Amino acid sequence: MTEQQPYRVVGRHPGFELRRYPAHLVAEVRAEGAFEQAALDAFRPLGAYVGGANRSRQTIAWGTGPETIAMTIPFVQEEGDRPDHWLAWLVMPVGFTPDTLPVPADPRVHIRVVPEQLAAAVRFAGRWTAGAFDRRAIALGRAVTAAGLRPTGAVRYARFDPPRKLWFLRRNEVVLPIAE
Repeated sequence: MTEQQPYRVVGRHPGFELRRYPAHLVAEVRAEGAFEQAALDAFRPLGAYVGGANRSRQTIAWGTGPETIAMTIPFVQEEGDRPDHWLAWLVMPVGFTPDTLPVPADPRVHIRVVPEQLAAAVRFAGRWTAGAFDRRAIALGRAVTAAGLRPTGAVRYARFDPPRKLWFLRRNEVVLPIAE
């Protein structure tokens, strides 16, 4: 089974829903290059990490247990501090702490605690192209501003399905942090 990042819907507005995400752990990687290539480059070490490339050699499991890391969704990508620089991550399963999560074997993989956060989100089906995500990000930013809310961070691009799934059935989201 795959674990999905939890959140609570706290409101619905034209063009988006407002969500509260609890504090959570992520395994993240920095990548450079065009949107699509950076995603591929970042996913490899992240997939390896949950697949056992960590110091305790814990592997992906279909279920939960003390010696496993469940695969999580979504795979998230956000713009970095310069053009063509990205941060990408997988949310770690609920129940792990910074002390109980395996230490990555790859120095590119870092574990980080993300604090609780309010965010606007829009879901769509389709391809994982920069253009598809950009169109939704622009529309989401406009809808958030029109609702009288203030964005407070980088837009996040979330992919929920494996590449083998037909493109028109893929679940994707654009998420924008919102000021409290």
